[in-house]
Amino acid sequence: MGGNARLAVLLFIAAFATQTNCQKAILHVFNGSTAQDFCIVYNHSWTRLPQSLDDAEVYSLVNLTSTLLCDQSGVRPEEVKDKALVVMRGDCPFSQKAQVAQSLGASVLLIASLQTLVTPSADNYSGVHIPIALMRYRDFVEAQQVFDEGMRVRLYAPLLSKIDPSLFVMLLISIVAVSLAGYWNRACERDALRSSGGSGSESEVNKADSGELSLSSPLKVGIYVALMCVMLILMFYFYKYLVYILIAMFCCASAAALFRCLNAVLEKLSCPAGSFTIRNTDLSVRCLILAAVCISVSVVWGVYRNEERWIWILQDILGFAFCINFIKTISLSNFKICVILLSLLLVYDVFFVFITPFFTKSGVSIMEQVALGPEASGEKLPVVMRIPRFSAWALNLCEMQFVILGYGDIIVPGLLVAYCSKFDVWINSKIYFFSSCLAYLLGMITTFAVMVLSNTGQPALLYLVPFTIIMSAAVAGYRGEMKHFWTGTSYEVNRSNAVVLDSSREPLLSGA
Repeated sequence: MGGNARLAVLLFIAAFATQTNCQKAILHVFNGSTAQDFCIVYNHSWTRLPQSLDDAEVYSLVNLTSTLLCDQSGVRPEEVKDKALVVMRGDCPFSQKAQVAQSLGASVLLIASLQTLVTPSADNYSGVHIPIALMRYRDFVEAQQVFDEGMRVRLYAPLLSKIDPSLFVMLLISIVAVSLAGYWNRACERDALRSSGGSGSESEVNKADSGELSLSSPLKVGIYVALMCVMLILMFYFYKYLVYILIAMFCCASAAALFRCLNAVLEKLSCPAGSFTIRNTDLSVRCLILAAVCISVSVVWGVYRNEERWIWILQDILGFAFCINFIKTISLSNFKICVILLSLLLVYDVFFVFITPFFTKSGVSIMEQVALGPEASGEKLPVVMRIPRFSAWALNLCEMQFVILGYGDIIVPGLLVAYCSKFDVWINSKIYFFSSCLAYLLGMITTFAVMVLSNTGQPALLYLVPFTIIMSAAVAGYRGEMKHFWTGTSYEVNRSNAVVLDSSREPLLSGA
């Protein structure tokens, strides 16, 4: 049961398809010829800000950081009318502060925070019409030191280009990850068949010895997906406790994955191992050094995981290796299992992204809440690849803007690509691998196209699953191999004649 639980947790980590919208803007503070920009965070669903500095209105800034503005006591309306207020965060909801500021006649409310900036949400803003944003308290202190009195401000949200070069980088990363994982599966399957003399049963033994986890029954697939649903709901309610467990598991799993991937590359390059013996135990110098490097990368990520400027590089390296190793580790026995698993995960994804907002108090989907982390928590699950948006340099004084792709958007279709690559080995072909990779590429292009056109994040599995399943089924149907592709029939390949035989030893078809 330990292996089953491990697989369910890893599938849970892998199955996110996350999307967010930019909530960052610029606070332009000036006084005469001196000006400086600061980061603010706002909720664009109810606060609309101009897209350029020239279009932004000018407001005089009033310092009310000595109060929390939970009521009107101590504030005279004539002092704040038509001005921008700065108050401290705490004691009452953002909406209450906004209602008080609006009733006093203020035009803008800025909330200075000593904590991590969060997008205002999960609150009642009905009746609030003035712009509301959060800023760092240290930024306001810096502005006071620079400008002293008489500060004036403008608020604006620079328009980000819909088609960002980072989209093409993310597309390249995802297709390379899926292709490499499929190629690795193909190479291992070919080696397994050669070592077993073409016997499918012995090949399965070799897979078990290599640590591969096999999904071979619809019941087992259903149980795993049900466990994933339970874990997602638990994360929704107990996020602040369980997030650290999953972060620790990711550190261990990604370090092991990085080791396996790099070690496989070094073996392919025939790098010397430099073995030595201690107490009758053979040790490899190469493996020891490689293990130390991989563990160090994982530990550094774990320690600095909340750094925005550079830690995304390590997260992408670990995530890239995690996805490839996951696809290599999980073996789907036939196309039937592929269809069941991918279809269930598609339903899982769509339900928890699109349906659950109707049941949550905040109106936020369970998937988004868990993947992005609650407002009160500074921790986020390591479940996405992140590439900085090249068109968002104007917002670099805020947290960096990213194009993100969930690990599940690589792993889930990648499991089908891996099965196609193994089936190609069984029939001495390459058509299934290349067609499934092409289907994945077309699915990703469609995902990004819809995202750009709709200006909203998309659950990529909604497009990737139909593309990959339909393309694979179409190839199998066209070649007349659907029966064996569907059931994963064991084949024996006579390489001298390139004739494929099944377990009955009858010729089935010529190798492609």
